[in-house]
Amino acid sequence: MEQEAWRILIVEDDQRLADLTREYLEANGLQVAIESDGGQAVARILRERPDLVVLDLMLPGEDGLSICRKLRGQYEGPILMLTARTDDMDQVLGLELGADDYVCKPVRPRVLLARIRALLRRSEVVAEVPVAENQRRLEFGPLVVDNAMREAWLNERSIELTSAEFDLLWLLAVNAGRILSREEIFNSLRGIEYDGQDRSIDVRISRIRPKIGDDPMHPRLIKTVRSKGYLFVREAAEGL
Repeated sequence: MEQEAWRILIVEDDQRLADLTREYLEANGLQVAIESDGGQAVARILRERPDLVVLDLMLPGEDGLSICRKLRGQYEGPILMLTARTDDMDQVLGLELGADDYVCKPVRPRVLLARIRALLRRSEVVAEVPVAENQRRLEFGPLVVDNAMREAWLNERSIELTSAEFDLLWLLAVNAGRILSREEIFNSLRGIEYDGQDRSIDVRISRIRPKIGDDPMHPRLIKTVRSKGYLFVREAAEGL
């Protein structure tokens, strides 16, 4: 999809902030609409199907977390949450409910634009890994991950994954047997540097583990390697 065709819906009740954000994004080639009422957001998103939603947490009518919860399973596009700088739990909750990324308020337009572009081009990202260029389907015993279809199955049953979770699972699976640092993961999936504090990767790992049959308390498939990163263990996956 060409950048000019990208349609963004901003769900934000601060009209001045929303207007300024729209002006900046439109000046950079995006099509932008605004929804100020949280109570109307879900219906509008499902009706208009924007390519990406920028979703504020504090809204009249219905809060952002509730909106995100309702959207997941019905809306496949990326959801970028706007959160207060100090609300760490809101960030974690948003990610657990299926948000793809978050940006802290006050919003810096250049940062917001970079995050939006990174989310929209995720499906085009090709990880720099030592595998054949045409490899699009990986099988580990009962676990199958198909990058062409962007779906995964466990024991022939479809696994419900958000777009961000699938991207992370594919990156780990295609690098099976190699430790990936948080810096590598962050750069591969977002195209920006890891700031040392972002917890989104850790949250998504914790959500992916039970979905692929891993033990969240004593993981064997996706191991945390202290001070180094994460390791997808091929042998453990094949022994599911």
